[in-house]
Amino acid sequence: MSERKLGSVTYREVGQEYFDKRGLRRHAGVWSLWALGVGAVISGEYYGWNFGLSTGGFGGLLVAGVIMAVMYYGLVYSIAEMSPALPHTGGAYSFARSAMGPWGGFLTGLAENMEYVITPAVVVGAMGLLMQNIVVGLFEAGGKFAADGSVVSIAWWNSLPFWWAVFYILFVWINVVGIEATMRFTVAITVLSIVVLIFFFIAALASGKFDPSLWTNIPKGGGDPIAGGGGPLFPFGIAGVFKALPFAIWFYLAIEEVPLAAEESMDPRRDVPKGSVLALHTLVICAALTLFINTGLPGGAALFGSSGFPLLDGFKAIFAGEKLAYLLGLLFMIGLIASFFTIIYAYGRNTYSLSRAGYFPKFLSITHGERKTPHVALIAGAVVGYAVAVMVFILQEAELGAQIVAALLNMAVFAAVISYILQCTSFVLL
Repeated sequence: MSERKLGSVTYREVGQEYFDKRGLRRHAGVWSLWALGVGAVISGEYYGWNFGLSTGGFGGLLVAGVIMAVMYYGLVYSIAEMSPALPHTGGAYSFARSAMGPWGGFLTGLAENMEYVITPAVVVGAMGLLMQNIVVGLFEAGGKFAADGSVVSIAWWNSLPFWWAVFYILFVWINVVGIEATMRFTVAITVLSIVVLIFFFIAALASGKFDPSLWTNIPKGGGDPIAGGGGPLFPFGIAGVFKALPFAIWFYLAIEEVPLAAEESMDPRRDVPKGSVLALHTLVICAALTLFINTGLPGGAALFGSSGFPLLDGFKAIFAGEKLAYLLGLLFMIGLIASFFTIIYAYGRNTYSLSRAGYFPKFLSITHGERKTPHVALIAGAVVGYAVAVMVFILQEAELGAQIVAALLNMAVFAAVISYILQCTSFVLL
């Protein structure tokens, strides 16, 4: 194996045998890529976005959402231009390496890797908490909850870490099975998650309980008599718009993963740009309807600003009956599974591409002999993501619930913003 040094970087020549052990198989078409982009983000319409109501009010989150939509259109159209020219699995890493050299590629790939490994930990946190509540509430097993929703006792098999392990094992396994199974499941679960949203929107408007006045039911200053404020639409003033930005990002976070499927796409130069743009159009419509309709249900901004499951709370406002609410929680789970599953795909391909290029240990890019999936990268990312979730769980054990999700959400957004800056810089340079 020959080597040559260029500045601080050492390049190694590898033979065909190296790439034979790291091959992928083409299968995805434009609708598979559309589903990959929408599925990665769709849980952001189910939960997470609503924390922006408690930091910016309805008006603050609305303005922040418009800002984010404009910025994501800029990002996605930039990706749509770069991906046909650089149709590689590396996605953002490939763009940055071509524009800024090996170190620019490494920093971009590393930031995106952090985003994709942490984001499933955010989603699985909500999935575990939801399953825990469903098992106790629907089957009256696995533990007890107090009237205020606080945990009294939980069996080990209904604990959050247990459910997290179950979800990681199940959905990593489907990703390992093969690209055909992965894409079929992605399309199915994404379509189902959109159907759930459409059902929610229609049910809310037809129920007679939708009330636009609830958009502004947070008191001036957010209920704090000392704090300033700009009125009921902007209860936290203009500063609230900026504080709501990290939560408005949740409407679109991870859509940029679509180019990671370039080497598994049948026609990446046509399908990746088209799938990315169609996915963003879909998400903008879903985000707008979610913000206006969900927040206009009983409780409004005051309730959903602190809710771990705003869509589920919206269902509860529409349909009476405690048992029915838990059954609706299973519908809520569909959107969470869509994002969890598709972002597992993303961190697997991102880790694979960085490893194949020599940035990460080489064994992480080895693919399964028959299935041609990066099984080592998928398993390694699951181990790290699970460890992150458990670590935050331990640190916040006294404050279970939405706090775990919010803490991990901020970590994922921070990594994503770094990768966005570097991707847009790459576009300008290229």
